[in-house]
Amino acid sequence: MIDYPAAQAVALIVQTGSFEAAARALSITPSAVSQRVRQLEDRLGTVLIRRGAPCTATEQGARLCRHIEQVGLLEGDLLQHLPGMFDPLSARVTLNIAVNADSLGSWFLPAVVAYTRHATPLLNIDIDDQDHTADWLRRGQVVAAVTAHDTAVQGCRLRSLGRLRYHATASPDYMRRHFPQGVTPAALAHAPALRFNQKDRLQQDWVRKVFAQMIELPTHWLPSTQSFVDGTLAGMGWGMNPAKLVEAHLADGRLVEMVPGTYLDTPLYWQVSKLAADRLAPLSDEVCKAAKRALIQDVQTS
Repeated sequence: MIDYPAAQAVALIVQTGSFEAAARALSITPSAVSQRVRQLEDRLGTVLIRRGAPCTATEQGARLCRHIEQVGLLEGDLLQHLPGMFDPLSARVTLNIAVNADSLGSWFLPAVVAYTRHATPLLNIDIDDQDHTADWLRRGQVVAAVTAHDTAVQGCRLRSLGRLRYHATASPDYMRRHFPQGVTPAALAHAPALRFNQKDRLQQDWVRKVFAQMIELPTHWLPSTQSFVDGTLAGMGWGMNPAKLVEAHLADGRLVEMVPGTYLDTPLYWQVSKLAADRLAPLSDEVCKAAKRALIQDVQTS
């Protein structure tokens, strides 16, 4: 049997980032937390916590944390029928979800806000590129994710959300400075582009789609969705911005499309652990409703 007080201590260390914060949450001393974790690691024969600032879970520790989430969800269900068994606050669980930054910045937040109005679980949202969030599911670090993968991760259910549309945009002043003769491969090789991080391939994907070639792009790095839009507006560089975030700027002329009529669509999917899928159905429903309102939907044909 799992030592659940010790397992809960592991989960709280990962959530809060330190033994001290976990101790405060449990109303015990940091040394008591350390002892619980050490004894559980000895019993299981594996390291569960990477000690550092912040402390993080090993692969085995992450899987234990997901198990504690499952237990918390089950206790939440039981609490509805046997309210005297638990303190409602002590029975609260934190759910870990992975989502790409552009989804969080453009359409995903209303979904989780709607969910939290009627649900007790707390949420810990991790950010990664949509091509990599599925890896968080494979490693057992999250119970659900927005991903670009159209194949369900083993042990997960998959639902199509729609396509997040991006436009290659720049300010009029930037266009005059860098593309006086129009957007050409030669000009792109000298015009600074904006990229979110090293995983962000949208700019290269758009160039390949429009010009059918790879171009080495000079790059400014801006790891923030809102700063990406702001940097484009300020003329720092050109970038691939979600249509929803720049539609007003395109309408009032503060931004223009680099090549009018071109865009890049990224299909998105919602994947959730089968073990938690039924209990997370309200969250999944809110995510799908928000996606239907904000994303491009494929027309169903009979």
